[in-house]
Amino acid sequence: MFAKWLRENNVAAGLLTVLRVWLGYNWMHAGWGKLTGEGFDATGFLKNAVANPVKGPDGNMVYSWYVSFLDNFAIPNVDLFNFIVPLGEFLIGLGLILGCLTTAAMFFGIVMNFSFFLAGTVSHNPTDIFFGFIILFAGFNAGKYGLDRWVVPFIRKTVFKQTPEQAHKAV
Repeated sequence: MFAKWLRENNVAAGLLTVLRVWLGYNWMHAGWGKLTGEGFDATGFLKNAVANPVKGPDGNMVYSWYVSFLDNFAIPNVDLFNFIVPLGEFLIGLGLILGCLTTAAMFFGIVMNFSFFLAGTVSHNPTDIFFGFIILFAGFNAGKYGLDRWVVPFIRKTVFKQTPEQAHKAV
């Protein structure tokens, strides 16, 4: 019952819009600060995550596979991460604020939040993940009062070759 309300109700769409814009502003603000500041460099963060991994009660690394990924891929390619992290944060925020490709933007936001979590950073990530899953679960309704109202049917029509009736019926 709640799932149906969240995914189909106009009041839910309005509440989701407020939540979506708030989260979008936070994402966009974080990305914009990194893009326009004195330069973003993830090297220190990545090296610290490798040097101080998340440990369980027994003192063993919990996410050794992630630490290995950071040490063997992220640090050697830090320039790539210095580019994609701020740009990704900014684009996630833009997508959420505009309600354009909302579920895709929120999916990548949740992936980024979990990446920070796996590296040992808590901060506001639990809140972002919680609200992000609500937006993701709501699907199209989260972007109903945004550009998704037009973008999603257009994509379904042109990419998936659905008729306008099928495209609107699917959302």
